[in-house]
Amino acid sequence: MTGHARLICVLVLLVAGAAHADRHALRSWFDDPFFQIADSMPGCPLPLGPLLTESEMKAESHSRAERGTTCWLTGACSEPNAYLYDAGIARHIREQVTVPGPASLWITVKRRFVWLEGCVSGREQAAELEKRLKDVPQVERVLVDVMTGVEGRPPYRTQAR
Repeated sequence: MTGHARLICVLVLLVAGAAHADRHALRSWFDDPFFQIADSMPGCPLPLGPLLTESEMKAESHSRAERGTTCWLTGACSEPNAYLYDAGIARHIREQVTVPGPASLWITVKRRFVWLEGCVSGREQAAELEKRLKDVPQVERVLVDVMTGVEGRPPYRTQAR
């Protein structure tokens, strides 16, 4: 093989490898709000939040469209899509919800659902935060996936740090 042919083969392999890696790269395809509301327990595993691979995004696209508009079609939402509430819910949480005691916590908002993930100092703290989040206007459901302390396996999917 000539030097020129080798160079072409290497370039083809690099481009193919980059395309393969890009399909498996994690992104927030739908721009769902994801943010930290407390950061006082170092070592708490970082939740995956709304990050998806391209194939996960494609698999979720149809159900997002269906679930988002069903809210309006059934009269449960005044907006034409349940996802249109998410930015306002996130803004309210950032501005109004405080975390009592030590914790490292993240919020994901999708379709008027709020996920609370991270580490708390006790179950009572998690219950109090769940109550506060349920009181946020337009929130339909709160899902709490937290662990007490920072040791052990978290009950949520995590990002590599």
